[in-house]
Amino acid sequence: MIQSIEYVLYAALIIACVCSLFFSFKSRRSLDAHTRGVSGARMNVSMGAMLISLALIQMFIFSGSTLRVVIGALFLVLGAFNIFAGLRNLTLYSRQRP
Repeated sequence: MIQSIEYVLYAALIIACVCSLFFSFKSRRSLDAHTRGVSGARMNVSMGAMLISLALIQMFIFSGSTLRVVIGALFLVLGAFNIFAGLRNLTLYSRQRP
């Protein structure tokens, strides 16, 4: 059971990293401001998912030392904020259809 959770968390981490990289390149290379904003918002959501999966890996897979739990909680809060900010920006940019 723990092994399958570990595989799911590592797969989520890899997928989030790849999506974050893709949207980062797309955001930086775009000339259109709307496309840049949407790609940046999607990059924030991907980074938030990456940070949350890192936090879950830190908290549940490894032994529970105090430092690991504090860093995991910090990553969890930062990831949740990134997801919130990315979704907020994504809704704002989706309302401004060019």
